[in-house]
Amino acid sequence: MSRYVIYFELEFVLIMKVLLSLLGGALLSSSSVSLAANRWATATSPTPTVNGIESIGDYTAGCLRGALTLPENGEGYQVMRLSRQRYFGHPDLIQFIEKLGRSAVDKDWGTLLIGDLGQARGGPTPSGHRSHQSGLDVDIWFLLSREASKRKLSHGEREKWGAPSVLLPHSDTINPSQWSPAMEQVLETAALMPEVDRIFVNAAIKRELCNKNGPEARPWLKKIRPWWAHDDHFHVRLKCPIDSPNCKAQDPVPNSNGCDASLDWWFSAEAKTPSTVPKKAPAPLRLPEQCNAVLTE
Repeated sequence: MSRYVIYFELEFVLIMKVLLSLLGGALLSSSSVSLAANRWATATSPTPTVNGIESIGDYTAGCLRGALTLPENGEGYQVMRLSRQRYFGHPDLIQFIEKLGRSAVDKDWGTLLIGDLGQARGGPTPSGHRSHQSGLDVDIWFLLSREASKRKLSHGEREKWGAPSVLLPHSDTINPSQWSPAMEQVLETAALMPEVDRIFVNAAIKRELCNKNGPEARPWLKKIRPWWAHDDHFHVRLKCPIDSPNCKAQDPVPNSNGCDASLDWWFSAEAKTPSTVPKKAPAPLRLPEQCNAVLTE
């Protein structure tokens, strides 16, 4: 065997060791995140409110003390996917949903179908969302149901019904058969509530709102933020509550309506092409120290 072959084999072995080490590290890191998420998912009851009410940490690394349960049926809304047990939130979030539901009744929009809020004590979830951890996020379907306005949906219907996309298939164009003026009114009403920090929607929805409102689009549109997916629901994120000094806020939204060149990027090839850069292993899950107590209270 020549020294070149030996050299090649040694190099190959070293490379494989490095790759296996990196893979092992990624698997261990991913496993640790999963184990931590499962611990939070198995905490199915909130901490007692006598211990205080507080959103802790940020939206993607936090927890919630003293959560309230959103009733599965309320004025103008019904909660979907009850089996996920993600119908808990800070009192500000519960009040926001109830206010928006009352607006749905008053303005005859149809019933709001509510998706995920957060877990009983917040924290990371085993699947689905990276955010929704501090009790200040909620997903609301782009389906204003007349059927649900007539009766309470069965648990089976809440599990089987799906949120329809408001885009034409395989496009970034609004589907006029799925979109309605009432949906814009829902978004405007939510965005005008002072406790709302931002609302995530598909970029095509943001563009539709900008085009309809013209060059001098109304200031509330600055809270409507484009984000990938979000074509079948919108994601409302509230500001840090005044009772939560350990809540970490996001940077404020830019002081413009967002109907400018920054919106054009979302329709560029760069935005639509998945990155070819290999993904890094997930960073170790680090929640605020206060969350240790929340999990065990």
